[in-house]
Amino acid sequence: MRWDNLFDDLEGQLEQELSAEELDVRAEEERLRLARLTIRDRILAVDDAQPRGSHYSVRVFLADGSVISVRPVTVGRDWFSADVVDDSTRTSQCIIPIAAIASIALTREQLTSSLAGDEADARRAPLPARLSLAFVLRDLCRRRATVELRTPTGVLRGTIDRVGRDHLDLAIHEAGEPRRDASVSQSRIVPLAQVVLVRL
Repeated sequence: MRWDNLFDDLEGQLEQELSAEELDVRAEEERLRLARLTIRDRILAVDDAQPRGSHYSVRVFLADGSVISVRPVTVGRDWFSADVVDDSTRTSQCIIPIAAIASIALTREQLTSSLAGDEADARRAPLPARLSLAFVLRDLCRRRATVELRTPTGVLRGTIDRVGRDHLDLAIHEAGEPRRDASVSQSRIVPLAQVVLVRL
């Protein structure tokens, strides 16, 4: 009888040790998963957790000190596009380089859902994840879209004429005017690293 109790006790201790070891392994795996998350992953996860058609937004604090409330639409390799959420009736879109983000304010629910990051990316189409900021800006150049380009030193308005590997050429002209040589007041070469926001 005493042997039965001893073996039962040993078996219980072994099960406890195995359970504790399994919990430690799971906790370590979770720490490693969180360590691999990027801001891009977390933006994707917040968007993925929202019901389609919901009117959520996140506040993004940019490197130039400005703050903008947006609803992410597409997340690329080093940028994301978003609908601007503000009090005006004018709807607009913007492109935000991830490197220009100083911080992002999230609700408690958004913060929790953002931690599912790498799982959200796995459910997305792979094409946007491969597109760089330069690729998106080249598309705007091709379309001859008038843009508002925010940099740490101010806001420039005009049309993107060319996009190089690490810079763009901006023909500055009045907003609402088509890009014509006569309407261009000056041209600027802007390093892509200085682009804080592109508003369409």
